[in-house]
Amino acid sequence: MKAVIFDMDGVIIDSEPIHFYVDKLVLSKIVGMEVTGEYLEKYVGMTNPEMWKAIIQEYRLQQTVDELIEHQLSSKLKILNETPIQPISGILELLQNLSDNHIPLGIASSSPRRFIEGVLTKFDIRKLFNTVVSGEEVENGKPAPDVYIEAARILGIPPEKCTVIEDSRNGVLASKRAGMRCIGYQNLNSGNQDLSSSDHIVGSITEITIEMLIGTLK
Repeated sequence: MKAVIFDMDGVIIDSEPIHFYVDKLVLSKIVGMEVTGEYLEKYVGMTNPEMWKAIIQEYRLQQTVDELIEHQLSSKLKILNETPIQPISGILELLQNLSDNHIPLGIASSSPRRFIEGVLTKFDIRKLFNTVVSGEEVENGKPAPDVYIEAARILGIPPEKCTVIEDSRNGVLASKRAGMRCIGYQNLNSGNQDLSSSDHIVGSITEITIEMLIGTLK
């Protein structure tokens, strides 16, 4: 048995610009802080609770994690539902090809379940995935391996028989710590991400073939 597990943000949907925009907006309007995209890059791939906990501690903010997440998530869902966002080039074809070849597929994303399901519904691809796991549903988010280990457990496939597609440093580290193979997608919109721990790096999803994925699973 073999499986492919996808990160979502920056791999299926080019959502990191949305995350950067909303996170800067929340910090500006709610907290009165002005931060840069470069500052937020280190949090790419992490769960929202872990990101906000770190920022609250760093700046000794008065707001709670739950308050900041509610503002953040409602804004992101509004943008997702009201703008004509398209899937990343080549991802729908890759997913369909893998599904047609009966390769089990999973998602292991740091985003909240509501945002993950919103993206999959928007692109009408929920039916292609055998399992979906949010990093907020496991004990530790990326770069810890928990979300990938849980996805493999639900799929019923050993981690070493899984290949992951990731676009962030935290995500690559999580997949490798889970004992999985990893293809790093260098998405420029995800910021300056160190993907050097990946087994293979591509500059476009269209470069990933089913033969490449099956080969990395051997």
